[in-house]
Amino acid sequence: MRTRFAPSPTGPLHLGHAFSAMTAYDLARAEGGTFLLRIEDIDQSRARPDWEAQIYDDLHWLVLDWPKPVLRQSERMEAYNAALDTLWRHGLLYPCTCTRRDIEDALSAPQEGAPLIGPDGLIYPGTCRPDQPLQGPRPKGFALRLDVTKAVASLDTSTFKETGRGPHGEVGDIRISPKDLIQNVGDIVLARRDMGTSYHLSVVLDDAYQKITHVVRGEDLFEATQIHVLLQRLLGLPTPIYHHHRLIRDDTGKRLAKRDDARALARYRAEGLTPTDIRQKVGLTTPSATVR
Repeated sequence: MRTRFAPSPTGPLHLGHAFSAMTAYDLARAEGGTFLLRIEDIDQSRARPDWEAQIYDDLHWLVLDWPKPVLRQSERMEAYNAALDTLWRHGLLYPCTCTRRDIEDALSAPQEGAPLIGPDGLIYPGTCRPDQPLQGPRPKGFALRLDVTKAVASLDTSTFKETGRGPHGEVGDIRISPKDLIQNVGDIVLARRDMGTSYHLSVVLDDAYQKITHVVRGEDLFEATQIHVLLQRLLGLPTPIYHHHRLIRDDTGKRLAKRDDARALARYRAEGLTPTDIRQKVGLTTPSATVR
């Protein structure tokens, strides 16, 4: 078993991060496996060295350890570009010049019952989608979208194994519907203009590169898993087992975010709490606990 925790160095770790990291660590430890740390810093406009240093400090304080060196996504652009070239050669990508406002305007009068929001945000209406695959080298300086209709056309029904739970209690073998991908996900961005890649593409390639067998993460990412399984099929990559867990929420029921500085691990440390106290706060009572 190989699990991972993959934070972005864009703010302080909070209780929700601690819960996810310790859950992944405990699962690997219970099976005599390996827990890895990965730094997801593709958004260089927001990533900060001091936040990355704080991640290491907080996780060490939680008595977690991992093999060195740590993988940084910013050092993996060659791999991301190679995958984009492959998808482009197969006619599955197209450049997009639409702004968020353009997409909002196009969706201002949706068909009755049509969803507006999918796991990748606003469901793209296909404004820039070409009728035929574009020829020539992959263009630079544009956002690149995956033509999901073409992507699913040559694929059989896909499934993934869920050992945690989805937001509605989903567990076991989860079927991915091509129709749902087309209607409820749409043509996702695989390369942002300002990054040259995207979360979806990078996380899939990095999990395969690091031979992750069990992806442990919050249930808010459950719907995105169908995107990741699709990319794995397209790129010939293995599909890991997924273990989505409950979210840590505040007193009003809202899930924690990095702006919730009052629940930052560094603040709890400063107040004299111990790693055991943090485990109790998030419902992990022993290092070998398996939490769903």
